[in-house]
This record gives sequence, structure tokens and C-alpha cells, in this order.
Amino acid sequence: MKHATKLMTGILASAMLGTPALAQTTINVSSWGGPNHGINTIVWPTWKAWIEEATDGRVTLQVTEDLGPPDAQMALVADGVADASWIFHGHMSGRFELTQLPEFPTFEAFSSEVASAAYWRTHQEYLAQAGEHRGLEVMAVGVHGPGQIFTEERVESLDQLADRRVRVGGGVMADLADALEVSGVALPPTGVYEAASQGVIDGAMLTLEGLRSFRVAEVLPHTLTVDGGFYRGSFAIVMNPMVWDRVSPEDREAIQTVSGERLSRLFGYMMDVSDERGVEFAEELGNTFTQASEEDIAMLREVSDELIDQWAEEVGSGELEPKEALQYFRDQLAEAAKEESIAADVDAS
Repeated sequence: MKHATKLMTGILASAMLGTPALAQTTINVSSWGGPNHGINTIVWPTWKAWIEEATDGRVTLQVTEDLGPPDAQMALVADGVADASWIFHGHMSGRFELTQLPEFPTFEAFSSEVASAAYWRTHQEYLAQAGEHRGLEVMAVGVHGPGQIFTEERVESLDQLADRRVRVGGGVMADLADALEVSGVALPPTGVYEAASQGVIDGAMLTLEGLRSFRVAEVLPHTLTVDGGFYRGSFAIVMNPMVWDRVSPEDREAIQTVSGERLSRLFGYMMDVSDERGVEFAEELGNTFTQASEEDIAMLREVSDELIDQWAEEVGSGELEPKEALQYFRDQLAEAAKEESIAADVDAS
């Protein structure tokens, strides 16, 4: 009787904690970005709830932070140290080139949720066939919010950035930095605060969410902005295929219904919420926001067109037409914007 009581107590306790007592499969997720980052407070908890509901508790997630730096996440998953993670494609220059597609500036404002939905459709229609994610199971793709330029001293013209030491990542961001003739300093977003506070960098190309998530607003109080961002950043949520194969066919099918475009939208929604929080945090600190001039935007359009032409020439091969894929992505931006946001599903979970 005592044993039965203990068992029932354990089941009730597990239910109260939100983790199924009888889960047959636990997917171990490696995460980076800090405990307060939206990936850890919004994406993983929501996806976990969706998976548990879809599989009737047979599959769950367990998140571990700080298993490795951002640029090591793909290797951690490929080597089986973690079952799944989120990766930034720009960290692996040379491996991912087609994924620069959603990063080019559009000079029009749109949400990251809409962009991530459009990106998933484009990935499935055009990019997956190229096999850039070989050795990984792609569960979702997404983009961060508009990448802007944060500086220690107020900047009102792009000319003022010449020869400044500015943090950059990879992808289109790095190409744009070269075109602007800044001295690019390769750093993960998690290293911006320390580098800026020690005077190693004069500014950073980063997202608005970084103002709060990575405390950038405290050390780089001035922001130069462009509608839609100077660039976007491309991400994927990936899983080790051997782990995915261990999940039963029934549960794989169930998990797919809450992954793909739905998970991509969730990722983008998280970025939108994080951007809003970042701007609010910066405004509370008295940070300034300056819109780029029409002259600078005209120059950026020319630079962007040149970068697109160069990219299309480098990645075009076989049946893939890069500019056709890019146009498809931009068409899907308009289509996805007409559809209902994922926000209600996130709040419900």
C-alpha cells in the first residue's frame, strides 16, 4: 500500500511540474543566449508543451544551457553531445551560403514571425534540396529581427562609421560591414557587452533584442536604424538524426505537426517580443535612436543589389535559381502577413 501511495504521489508531482511521468523519450536540448533570452523563456517551454500534448506525454524536452559557445552548437548536435539545439548559420562561414537568402535588407518593415514563416516555406520549396544541413534534421528555420547598428558615440551618417571597430557576425552582416568600410571584429553576441565596456569595439551590428538580452544598451547607447534592418540573421533549430530515428513513427508525425512552419513562426514571434523588450529597456536608459538618411538608404540599396548579384552567382548551381528563390521568399512575406499570428497559441501554452 505504501508503494502504491508513493507511486501515485510521484505521478501527481510529475503532472504538477508539467513533465509527463511516463515519457518514453527525452530530447536533450543544448541552448545558449542566457537564461533570460527568449529562446529559453518562450521557444523551448512552448515547444515542449506542444510536443507533450501532441504525443500524449510520450516525448518531452530537457534544456541544458552553456554546453558550448554559439558557434559550437552544430558540432554538439552532430557529435551526439546534445540531441538538439539552435544554430546561427553565419557562425559557420563556408558551410552555409544559401541561408543568406533572408538576410538581405528589404528596406520595409515586417515581423520576424512573418519572415520566419516565409523562410520555412522557401527552405522546403528551394533550399532543402541543396543539403547544406546534411547530417542534421531541420525542425525549423527562422530569422531574427532587424539588425541595426549600436555605437558608443551618436552616429547620424554611415560615413561616420568608417574605420570604426564594429562587432560583426557572419553572413550578409559581414559583407555589409566590408562595404561600409568599418573594421569588423568577429564576436558572438554574448561577447559584445564585455568588448564594448573594455573599449575593444566602438559599436556593434546586432538586433534590437540584444539591447536587453545582451545588455548592449548599457554600453552602446546610440542606435542607427533602417526600416526592416540593415540585415537579418538566419537560424535553424536542428536535431541529431539518430535521435529523431529513435522516436516512433507515430510520435515523429505528431512532433512534425508542431514543428516546421509552426515552430518557425514561434521562433520569429519570440524575436519580435524580444525586440520590443529590448527597445523598451533602451528607452528607459535614455538611449537614442536615429533613422538613417535617404542618402544613406539609397547607397545601401546599391550595396544590397551588388551583394545579391554576387551571392546569386556564387551559390547558383544545378536547378536552383537563387534569385527565383529570393523572390519566392519575398512573395511569401506578403502571404504570411495575411495569416493569423501564433501569439494566441503561445499564450495558451
